[in-house]
Amino acid sequence: MINLNRSQTMTTTRRTFIRNLAPLVAVPCILPSCIRSKAPNSRLTMGFVGMGIQSRYLLSKFAPEVQVLAVCDVDTTRRTNAQQWVDKYYTDHPDKGTAGCKAYTDYRELMERDDIDTVCIATPDHWHTSVIELALKKGKDVYCEKPLTHNIQEAIDVMDAVKKHRRVLQTGSMQRSAKEFRVACELVRNGCIGKIDHVDANFSGPPIPCDLPEEEMEPGLDWNFWLGPAPMRPYNSILSPRGIHGHFPNWRNYREYGTGGVGDWGAHHLDIAQWGLGADDSGPVEVKFVNGEATLLYADGVTVIRKDQGFGVHFFGSDGEVMVNRGTFKMVLKGETVAAYTGQATPDTNCAAEVQKAEDRFLKDAKIRLYDSPSHYLDFLNAVKSRTKPIANEQVGGRTVISCHLINQLYYHNETLKWNPAKLCFTGGTGSPDWMTRESRDWKTTG
Repeated sequence: MINLNRSQTMTTTRRTFIRNLAPLVAVPCILPSCIRSKAPNSRLTMGFVGMGIQSRYLLSKFAPEVQVLAVCDVDTTRRTNAQQWVDKYYTDHPDKGTAGCKAYTDYRELMERDDIDTVCIATPDHWHTSVIELALKKGKDVYCEKPLTHNIQEAIDVMDAVKKHRRVLQTGSMQRSAKEFRVACELVRNGCIGKIDHVDANFSGPPIPCDLPEEEMEPGLDWNFWLGPAPMRPYNSILSPRGIHGHFPNWRNYREYGTGGVGDWGAHHLDIAQWGLGADDSGPVEVKFVNGEATLLYADGVTVIRKDQGFGVHFFGSDGEVMVNRGTFKMVLKGETVAAYTGQATPDTNCAAEVQKAEDRFLKDAKIRLYDSPSHYLDFLNAVKSRTKPIANEQVGGRTVISCHLINQLYYHNETLKWNPAKLCFTGGTGSPDWMTRESRDWKTTG
């Protein structure tokens, strides 16, 4: 049975993870500086779309660094609360910005503002691509929560749109900006545990069709707009919680709006697996069930296997193992544990110390050094100012989410699928073009 509990084996919350992040380092320039570039010391402006619990956290991170000019949500309570929070923050911290945040129901109105440089998107998955594409078209750089898109074709479309409009996009796969994950991947990439055979990734399963009963409509919510391209159905508070909720809503468990545990924690852990395998610009060539477990196969023969339990991301090499999760880390070499912090089981040390131990011993003269981003949010802002590719750019986020979608398609159709990561299409007579996309409702005139 598929477990839809998104936090089933994760011992560290995203808040604890983000709290440990630090300032940014510079990265090489790759985008034309003439395109809406900002002077290094100028203050960027930002608008927010989707004002739920994750966006409230993102507001707290971005508000000190940018001028937040607008917020947008189809729920009046959340929209007004966010607007008031922004104005109070800048009233209390006049050195950080100015009160006067505008609130919108329709994200398209926000996008028409020429004074907004960047957009932060934290809507349900089924809305990501529409908002991203309009933001890019209107010349804005984008920070979008993971998973980047709702389906495969949308991932391709987003990658193409970033290239077409020559914008900056950061995916909210913030584990790339934590040292334990970077060092784990550097150990793997430098051959410190030998040739990689397979990777276990711990996350729950796919979404299910929505079968929730009708509830009394929430006052102040534009339900037709919340559904957007998804099919029309009655309101239920599991999808759009009432008021200012303090939990991560379970719309993600339903196929019409989310991508399940595969697109939630899977987007985080498959991202790290592909980083460690050097597959950021490619991806799997096949997805199939092996002994009942969803398995991604890569061109070099390495497999990535979805597990219901485990260490987050667990690399198995010919000479050892590297295990990493948020705030935990372990390395075993030829049967010897050379570094380990697993929480309560190792109370006399900490994650940072054990990661540093492994780094000092095995990476002092490393030939491969990965992008070092101690802050996922400042990395995005720095990339916008310097016109560089951020650490979780559209290719990283797009190809990671395609891996998520391939696993979901495996569950939906229960058949092996072959994938061409260069041409971004099914191959070998498997799959269907229809599985790469979805039917979209004409929400603008229906409801």
